[in-house]
Amino acid sequence: MDSTIEEQFTTVYRRHRVAVERYVLRRAQPEDVGDVLAEVFLTAWRRFEQIPAEPLPWLYGVARRVLANDRRAGQRRTDSNDRLADQPRQHDAGYAEEVIAQTDVARAFDQLGADDQEVLRLALWEELTPAEIARVLDQKPVAVRVRLHRARHRLRKQLNSSRPALPTGAPGAAVPPQEVTHARH
Repeated sequence: MDSTIEEQFTTVYRRHRVAVERYVLRRAQPEDVGDVLAEVFLTAWRRFEQIPAEPLPWLYGVARRVLANDRRAGQRRTDSNDRLADQPRQHDAGYAEEVIAQTDVARAFDQLGADDQEVLRLALWEELTPAEIARVLDQKPVAVRVRLHRARHRLRKQLNSSRPALPTGAPGAAVPPQEVTHARH
């Protein structure tokens, strides 16, 4: 085995393992993360010649496909947003409004389609640019910008439509709708 390739692979692994692990943690059950991570880097090892100069978006794309394959194979994934939405609301004045706002965002996010959720996760959680997202999704950057714009619009619309009308003076009545933050472009 060529030690140069082994050293290069080791460098890629050490530099990007934590980022790929965080990516997977946000999309899979904790007990599945190790297996998915191992599959991602096994694929990277097998296709080492195909890894581009900036490997992180490529690795995210591999992780995305591994996760999709796992879902298609029937492995179950519990959605943390559902668990949050099912929790009883706290009425402690210190953080009740924050919990309500987070629950509203989680519910609105759950109402989006899987494609909208994924493009928003890549932009907001992974902090990828549209060009980097395009590489992960194997799409053109212009198409990703349009998808991102539409996903943000749909999330805002869900946030505005999912807020119950509160009587004046009720806890949370003065809380303005949450603005969806935009990732760097």
